[in-house]
Amino acid sequence: MGDSVLEMIIKQNNEVDSRVWKDGEDFRLPSNWQAEHQEGELAVDVAQTEKEVIVVSTMAGAVGDKLEIYLHNDLLTIRGVRFSPLEKEKNLEHFHQECYWGKFSRTIVLPVDVKGEMARAEYRSGVLVVRIPKKKNEAKIPVIVVEE
Repeated sequence: MGDSVLEMIIKQNNEVDSRVWKDGEDFRLPSNWQAEHQEGELAVDVAQTEKEVIVVSTMAGAVGDKLEIYLHNDLLTIRGVRFSPLEKEKNLEHFHQECYWGKFSRTIVLPVDVKGEMARAEYRSGVLVVRIPKKKNEAKIPVIVVEE
């Protein structure tokens, strides 16, 4: 029935070469695909006031100048990286690990129309706050009454 979604994405991104994919063969991912494409996902709070949408995310250890925030229509994307304070330790063995270190991203569909050009963000003490003003959609629609 054609290519699977994963096959199409990989072909589209030109990440497949002759060692991985040949026409007529079964699709196989390289053994290290997960390590190369691993990315953590941020936890976020999304709130609103009468005038704006507010997105808050904790990201302790994130490098401030490596944070990227994109807003396209109703999609807000936050990307960055954080490094473990233990990454230079030799012969380190974790007993338990819950914190994610490395690249992270999160894309959020905003619940209302916003004025993206007026958005502002502040990163302080490991907390990112993004404020995006709402658009006012109060267009009055005239009603024409048609009698039969």
